[in-house]
Amino acid sequence: MTQEFIDFFWSLGEPVNLLVILTFALAVFAAFSVNRALNVLKAKLGIEPEPRKGWFGKSAHKVIWDDVDVENEKDVLLDHDYDGIHELDNNLPPWWLWGFYFTIFWGLVYVVYFHIATDDKLQADEFAAGMQARQELREAALADAALQVDENSVVLLTSEADMTAGKEIYDANCAACHLVDGGGSIGPNFTDNYWIHGNTINDVFGVVKYGVLEKGMIPWEEQLNPLQMQQVSSYILGMVGTTPANGKEPQGRLYEEGAEDADMTEASTETEVTE
Repeated sequence: MTQEFIDFFWSLGEPVNLLVILTFALAVFAAFSVNRALNVLKAKLGIEPEPRKGWFGKSAHKVIWDDVDVENEKDVLLDHDYDGIHELDNNLPPWWLWGFYFTIFWGLVYVVYFHIATDDKLQADEFAAGMQARQELREAALADAALQVDENSVVLLTSEADMTAGKEIYDANCAACHLVDGGGSIGPNFTDNYWIHGNTINDVFGVVKYGVLEKGMIPWEEQLNPLQMQQVSSYILGMVGTTPANGKEPQGRLYEEGAEDADMTEASTETEVTE
């Protein structure tokens, strides 16, 4: 049972262990202080305090407090007097003095160990490493979430990194039919506002994912993961409004900002690879 308690205690971690130890030490010194105060009060009231025994005997009291007895207080009485309260020139309690010396010793050990002898991380470095680890977990979670996107949950990406990735995918897989500048060749023009299957990110993602086989547009879901399809779809939509070197004639419906679907005008209906 004792070993189980020890294992449980150390499993709480260093900060908790240190807090428990310090709390216990303060409780012990508080008990000594209360006992001493009560004995002093009894002496001042003429009540003979019980003799100290064992670990709490006079020798232990001397080691812990090193103060004079009540009957000898006149030997350490100072001239300071405030509202009937007199000041005594007792020595500092040895437990406090040795605790102070220990902090100096511990400070020297800390400096030598962490700044000279080893490469162990300081608290700030441990915190930075912990934050980096959490950031990596966050990025992994976001990447996993990005791989779960579909034509219903997809959103338009606008970051520089996503646009760069989208351009690389486009140049490698789409430029052969739509040209590098998006002006269109076998496939339609991506730079105007005419679209055959809709101009939202959901529409474009769906066409990239499932393709339009009857018009030569192959499905890319087996070759690109969902994030890559989202990036290239966002890049394609980012081409709207640019000026290609030799833009192909409009195809599909005109999608103007604020226009209703009923007001969209028909353009060419030639059998071409869809956007």
